[in-house]
Amino acid sequence: MFSAFTRLSLVTRIIIAIILGILAALLFPNAAPYLSLLGDLFIKALKSVAPILVFVLVLSSIANFKVGSSNAYIKPIILMYALGMLLAAFSAVISSVIFPSTLFLDVPAQGELTPPGSLAEILKNLLLSFVANPVTAISEANFIGILAWAVALGISFRHASDQTKTFLSDAADAVNKVIRLVISFAPFGIFGLVAVTFAEAGLSTLASYAHLLAVLLGTMLFVALVINPIMVAFMTRQNPYPLVFQCLRESGITAFFTRSSAANIPVNLDLAKRLGVPESTASVAIPLGATINMAGASVTITVLTLATVHTLGISVDFTTMLILSVVATISACGASGVAGGSLLLIPVACGLFGISSDIAMQVVAIGMVISVLQDSTETALNSSTDVLFTAAVDRGLR
Repeated sequence: MFSAFTRLSLVTRIIIAIILGILAALLFPNAAPYLSLLGDLFIKALKSVAPILVFVLVLSSIANFKVGSSNAYIKPIILMYALGMLLAAFSAVISSVIFPSTLFLDVPAQGELTPPGSLAEILKNLLLSFVANPVTAISEANFIGILAWAVALGISFRHASDQTKTFLSDAADAVNKVIRLVISFAPFGIFGLVAVTFAEAGLSTLASYAHLLAVLLGTMLFVALVINPIMVAFMTRQNPYPLVFQCLRESGITAFFTRSSAANIPVNLDLAKRLGVPESTASVAIPLGATINMAGASVTITVLTLATVHTLGISVDFTTMLILSVVATISACGASGVAGGSLLLIPVACGLFGISSDIAMQVVAIGMVISVLQDSTETALNSSTDVLFTAAVDRGLR
């Protein structure tokens, strides 16, 4: 039986693991603390190898980079990242206007959380991350700093001997083998994650915020199934949905349960390789996307901010909503570097409307309540879009 299970595709094994995880949560809810070890080990393994993976692959790719091979690919990928986040924020504005949400702002504020003070502070932190100590950047999974050092060293190694470049390439292959080993255990990790999620949270705690959650998830689904396909179709001049559904199935499902774009980098790199994306492109675009491409975060920031504005009865004109979309897009780029992700960036957007930090932090607390589904769906959208746009640009330019 185990031999037959291992012969199945990874996606099929993950789907079986999800079903078994739900059954385990329903039949043996008291076993959740023990099953959580499987999920914790899987996420820990992914997070531990991701920084080394990004550093070695980017360094090796740039050091062995052939002029004219894929240097024209990165700019359009970054452009699609930026445009996708902006359109996601616009979609969140429209959905919030059509389906306004009302919050219960009597929940205790999370006093121990410390959000960034302003948009300028986020940009400052991002710039400072570029010059972080390389050892510290790897140990703390500071992917902006890792990318900066990998690019700098890669450019320097372009003038190295062929033997050195071969060593770097061999090192990248070795890390890839470790990654494939970790990914092979994905079904077991996801089994543990699903069992714990359904056993501990369920859906009962989300009932009081069903409308807000519906607006959030509905907008993210609209972005994933309408906005992204339109962009991909424009880029490839082909039916986008086979590629869209493959990315959602093979990247989005894993990201949904790991709830970490950084942890999903190995999964996306493996998928990009199978989609035919050159390693020199994927090894730069995928880690970069995990750092700055946060369409789901821009949706979360915009929807929760406008829900707060509606609850407080603040009048908002169209121009202010457009400015909010831009602020949410820029803020979302810093979500990966902030503890608590997109939720702790909500006070920055609330500052546009003069909403106090105390009230904004109560909104963050509400976000924590619904984060079981909100954060998982947000991460699935963020991470699957990384590989989707990378593959779309590769196919379009080819």
